Amino acid sequence: MPQAAQHASLVQRLGNKLSPHAVAGPAKRRFPDAVRDIAADAEFLSLFELCKPCTMTPIERMYALYKGVEYIVARNIPGDVVECGVWRGGSSILAALALQKFGDRSRKVYMFDTFDGMTAPSAKDRRFDGTAATDIFEDVKACASLEDVKANICRAGVPEGRFVFVQGPVEDTIPSAGPRTVSLLRLDTDWYESTKHELHHLYPQLSDGGVLIIDDYGHWEGARKAVDEYFATVPDAPLMGRIDYTGRMAVKPASSRLKV
Repeated sequence: MPQAAQHASLVQRLGNKLSPHAVAGPAKRRFPDAVRDIAADAEFLSLFELCKPCTMTPIERMYALYKGVEYIVARNIPGDVVECGVWRGGSSILAALALQKFGDRSRKVYMFDTFDGMTAPSAKDRRFDGTAATDIFEDVKACASLEDVKANICRAGVPEGRFVFVQGPVEDTIPSAGPRTVSLLRLDTDWYESTKHELHHLYPQLSDGGVLIIDDYGHWEGARKAVDEYFATVPDAPLMGRIDYTGRMAVKPASSRLKV
């Protein structure tokens, strides 16, 4: 198949795995450009295909996670990988697959989740269009059991022993159940209270040079507020790079310390 036809076929198969904002309005005519570099990475795509059935995360953010894992392995950043808010496990599975691909078999992937649906939002939690999260909570609750997640891990061919499953609201399980050192921290619990709690306890555990990924910065106002408030207390706050309309990614500066 000619290269152009292969690319068009890939874009069609990716479908809703691209951010809807990337294809709205006039940008729709430039749709292939949104994934041109990703489409050229066959090794990533082979792993993404294994995770695609168990994630709602668009491919841009999954690729950012993949490259984040590559970064921490290449630079020997100490610590385990932590994801807060895993739903069916797709992102954590991708992280584990990427660790294997890049030759790292020592790190654990910590999966923090209730495994019983999302916790309730507060008044601070509104969608980017102003809709209160409390009004649409039943539509976005995203429930997957621990058994479902373990089945997805098995189907992807990753040893279950690579993961640490921590069940319960993060406000109850963090920091007592977390690793002492973190190399990559991915936050995807959507709401203000949980995100603020995660940052307060886990960002100090993130190694210098470690990778931070915020999934909901642009989509949920509460998540953005939590991130902005927390980093207002950090004198060497990292630059948050834009992945897509909602995802943000940063590398922790070497001199990050909380204000006294």
